[in-house]
Amino acid sequence: MKKIPTLALCLGLGVLGGCASNQSLDELPPMPAAEPSVDDVNLANGMDEPIPLESTPNEPNQNNDLWERLRKGYGLDLTVENDRIRVQRDWYARHPQYFTRVTTRSERYLHYIIEQAEARNMPLELALLPIVESAFDPFAYSHGRAAGPWQFIPSTGDYFGMKRTWWEDQRRDILKSTNAALDYLQKLSNRFDGDWLLALASYNAGGGTVSRAIRRNEEAGRPTDFWHLDLPRETTAYVPKLLAIAQIVQAPETYGVTLHPIQNEAYFSTVETGGQIDLTQAARLADISVEELYLLNPSFNRWATSPDGPHRLLVPVDREERFRTGLAELPEGQRMQWARYEIRPGDNLGAIARKHRTTPQVLRSINKLNGNTIIAGRTLLIPGPSSGKGDYSLSEEARLAANQSRERKGRQRVNYTVQSGDTLWEISRRYDVGVKELAKWNNMAPGDRLRIGQSLAVWSESSQGGTVTPSKDDKMVRKLRYAVRSGDSLYAIADRFNVSVNDIKSWNDRVASNRYIKPGQRLTLYVDIRKTF
Repeated sequence: MKKIPTLALCLGLGVLGGCASNQSLDELPPMPAAEPSVDDVNLANGMDEPIPLESTPNEPNQNNDLWERLRKGYGLDLTVENDRIRVQRDWYARHPQYFTRVTTRSERYLHYIIEQAEARNMPLELALLPIVESAFDPFAYSHGRAAGPWQFIPSTGDYFGMKRTWWEDQRRDILKSTNAALDYLQKLSNRFDGDWLLALASYNAGGGTVSRAIRRNEEAGRPTDFWHLDLPRETTAYVPKLLAIAQIVQAPETYGVTLHPIQNEAYFSTVETGGQIDLTQAARLADISVEELYLLNPSFNRWATSPDGPHRLLVPVDREERFRTGLAELPEGQRMQWARYEIRPGDNLGAIARKHRTTPQVLRSINKLNGNTIIAGRTLLIPGPSSGKGDYSLSEEARLAANQSRERKGRQRVNYTVQSGDTLWEISRRYDVGVKELAKWNNMAPGDRLRIGQSLAVWSESSQGGTVTPSKDDKMVRKLRYAVRSGDSLYAIADRFNVSVNDIKSWNDRVASNRYIKPGQRLTLYVDIRKTF
């Protein structure tokens, strides 16, 4: 009988602050995998691919073939054959270009992942998990707010120490996310007595979900292996996907698939930068494109590395010495571009930050301010890009603009400005589009919070176009403070006020990060009084 560890009370839905990392992972919520995008399937997402090697798939040098190294480290039972695996394998076999695209993209990262998995003596099929999770797209962002190649949701990312700031999202950091994912998988394997299929299912559905499924089967006298558990629909396909991919990698010619040849050597080196640096400056020093630098360092949201560190950059191995030399010769004052702004009467930190496309927090940090108080006549240092916006083509802002502008057949773009009380659900209903569609067009997840003044692209099938900014009278929306009563639930409150549970969570930070609401707790609600009273 498998031992089910005691639930960790401090690990509610997303509340991880103050909990040590050695506590139970039972209640970490599910980490939904990103769905393959149309762009991936059509091979048209515009990401630079690594330069192809000279060798061909038919004439590999086995002593220097990373795929052969991967196969030799397999540890899962790939002889299992059932309809669930066959369906997934057939899909990949019918889309050989997709498989080739994804394995080509993996070249930047796969050697490092295999090295780390080998160091932990883990089955190397796990190195293929980013194909399931993100199609090896380091910028993948799923409907469940999961980000990066390993698709960490915010709470699990926090648990493993991956910071999310204005400057960066470390869930996309190749080193941090890979090591966190493998640590997490090892903990889950240990929890389930070395059963890697249950560990994989738990990575997707959450350890608590798998434990409860095991308990139900035990009580019913049924087998408790993965194949007999009643798990969420996504999870029942998740493990078979990885097994199907591993089978194809084992014998690609059998399924008509071509693997991009990858040398059995490191793709990148890690270079300590000693401080913050503009990414175009770093790319110039390394003699690589800015796009290549972003793809190796996808955690960075802006035009520069984070001032808070870690102060390192990944660069291609053959550019390491060039980069180190150039970095040593670069004058300190040329690492970043700074503007000096003289504070005027009536200025406030928020307005200055908006004007210079930054945040009050960044200005406070750089200028060593304890609060928002600023004094007219004094000077603020404001960071800015050293090149034009177009040179940072994989920054968060540039990726959003590119996605919002991409043509959708049969649809016309409407530019919508978010107003107080708006939700994705209300906007999607107004333009007769899906909430998931609307979120995806704007690099969001359905549960993400909207900001007043935020610009959304709505690709509507109607003929209406242009820029839409609703007037205050467009909706009879009122802000309410609601005191939770005994017996209340989020679902009951949402039903009472004709809003959604996700709306309530987006309006209330503590609700978004807590599993339960308590009597007496105050909730902020934005309610359309025409629909409620």
